[in-house]
Amino acid sequence: MKIVIIGGTGLIGTKLANKLRQLGHEVTAAAPNTGVNTITGEGLTDALKDADTVVDVANSPSFEDKAVLDFFETSGRNLLAAEAYAKVKHHVALSIVGCDRLPDSGYLRAKVAQENLIKNSGAHYTILRSTQFFEFAKAIAQSATTGQEVHLPHAFIQPIASDDIIPVLAKISISAPLNGTVEIGGPEKFRFDEWIRRFLALTDDPRGIIADTHSRYFGTELHDQELVAGDDAYIGKIKYDDWFKLQTVTA
Repeated sequence: MKIVIIGGTGLIGTKLANKLRQLGHEVTAAAPNTGVNTITGEGLTDALKDADTVVDVANSPSFEDKAVLDFFETSGRNLLAAEAYAKVKHHVALSIVGCDRLPDSGYLRAKVAQENLIKNSGAHYTILRSTQFFEFAKAIAQSATTGQEVHLPHAFIQPIASDDIIPVLAKISISAPLNGTVEIGGPEKFRFDEWIRRFLALTDDPRGIIADTHSRYFGTELHDQELVAGDDAYIGKIKYDDWFKLQTVTA
């Protein structure tokens, strides 16, 4: 099977490409640095020639509300049009758990817009919504820091190791389209502030955590369960402390 991964040189794309190649599939890692640009259309037609499946794991270079919406809408339209021309059989996209429950977030509204383009395109598709990655903890702490305090919501979160997403995404990529959405989350649920407090403790970071119901994540306040996967979700196996120890060993 020929599979094209849009965003194929990023965190998820690189791991997914390696996994699919191990399974014996022909993989094209498509990204601007490999000559494929879904915004301008450069290289897109050639990359998709004879492709069976396209997996879109690309992300916007800017999280500003208008920029991120423009990215996902322009990229999505160009990609879906090129797929229709190439007669691609299956469009797979990685999205975010809870994106449809948090309309105050410009980034999450853009992800919903991306999903709607796919659903309304006539393409056969599967959308995998994931919870937040363990790898995001450092950036989350930094973005929420004022002085020596990290202000975070007290809502639940169910983070996941990116390595746990790969086998599920690979399975979806080589299976028949579901024409629907599935979810994946980590094996543990934390309060948001508890998770980042754990990260700071593991990294000997002296910053203090302030639990604040008005703190924003992706530009929106959280209530309780918006970032938690549903009952029918795939559940990862790697617990946060075990994942962290592995990063320390391999660093």
